[in-house]
Amino acid sequence: MAEISYYTKEGLDKLKEELQQLKTSGRANIAKAIAEARDKGDLSENAEYDAAKEAQGLHETKIAKLEETLSNARILDESKMDTTKVLALSKVKIKNMKNGATMTYQLVSESEADLKAGKISVSSPIAKGLLGKKVGEKTEIQVPAGKMEFEILEISR
Repeated sequence: MAEISYYTKEGLDKLKEELQQLKTSGRANIAKAIAEARDKGDLSENAEYDAAKEAQGLHETKIAKLEETLSNARILDESKMDTTKVLALSKVKIKNMKNGATMTYQLVSESEADLKAGKISVSSPIAKGLLGKKVGEKTEIQVPAGKMEFEILEISR
């Protein structure tokens, strides 16, 4: 059974937009490439035709995966979420206990994660270590570089 993923409204709209683009202009571009390769002659020795057909297969696979993702996608209703604990879509301000540095992250789905924008995946080690915690709590999280201790300073939506 496929895993349900939770998205913000913007994240889900972005996926739908990408799927629409793949189904329309993406398919049209591939059909054009196949037609051009077919016009070049003998298909049995036409590498361009083979490449275009392979690209078509990969494109259709991408469409199928995106459709599956969308069928298992759910929008999180932020108004009904507990703001006292760290949950998906929470914005969390944390302090590294070792060096005193503070960071703010929003916990989002894997496909919406963007570290430069301060969005980390809920399945990342840091997010997993923060989930369910409250303001003032300290947590020790195992990251690839070793164990790090953080204090939760603030939780918002």
